[in-house]
Amino acid sequence: MPKLILRSVSAALLCLPVFASAAPLTDVETRWLQAGASVLAYAKQQQLPIDIIVQPQAQPGAVPLAMGFDGGRCKLVLTMRGNPAAEDVLQALPAAQRALMIEAMTAHEVAHCWRYAQGAWHSVPSGFQQRTPEAALPPEIQKLSQELRDTRREEGYADLVALAWMRGAHPEQYGQVYAWLQQVRAAQPDSHVSHDTGAWLALAADGAVFSEGATPFEQARALWKQGLAAAE
Repeated sequence: MPKLILRSVSAALLCLPVFASAAPLTDVETRWLQAGASVLAYAKQQQLPIDIIVQPQAQPGAVPLAMGFDGGRCKLVLTMRGNPAAEDVLQALPAAQRALMIEAMTAHEVAHCWRYAQGAWHSVPSGFQQRTPEAALPPEIQKLSQELRDTRREEGYADLVALAWMRGAHPEQYGQVYAWLQQVRAAQPDSHVSHDTGAWLALAADGAVFSEGATPFEQARALWKQGLAAAE
C-alpha cells in the first residue's frame, strides 16, 4: 500500500523515528498530529518504537487513526486524505474540545503499541480463566469468537490507558472525555462488536480510580484485569 513516512511535523514530534517525505501535510493531518504531540513525545520517552505514516491515497470511510505493526515496530497510520468521514467522530463536539479528544484517541493507539512492544498482544494475565468456546460450534465460528474477544480486550485496555492519560494530563476535563468515549462506544454496538468496551468503561466513571505515580499503562492494567471477566 503506497504511503508517506514523514520526517517531522512539529518540534514536539522531532523525537520520533521516521523517514523523509517531500509531500506536505494537509491541515487536518497537521491538526491531528499536533493535538496528539504530547502523547507521542511521552511514547518516545518510554522508548516505544513508533513511526508515523500518512496514507496519500483517498480511502473514503477508512478509520482516520490506527495502529499497525510491522518488522517489530508500531505504525501510527493516518488515513484522512480523500476521506470525508475522517472527522465524523468529532462532529458532535464543540470545536474547543476536539483537540482534547484527538489527544485521547492518540493515547488509545499508543496503548496498542505498548502492549505489542511488551510482547503482551492478545495475552491475558496469569491465572485468568478464559471461557471455552462451545464445542458444538463449527471451528471457524469458534475461531471468530476468540478473535472478537481478543480484539475487545485490547480495545478495553486501550480505552483505559486513554482515560488514565487524560486523568493525568487534563484532570479537570476528565468527565468530558469519559462521556464522549462512552457515547462513541454506545453508538457502535452492532457495527463494532469487537470494540464494545463497556465492561471496562463502567469501572472508570470516576477518574480517581487511576492511581497516581504510575504510568498510564500500569494504571490501566489493574482496572483492565478487573473488567476481563465481565467482558467474557
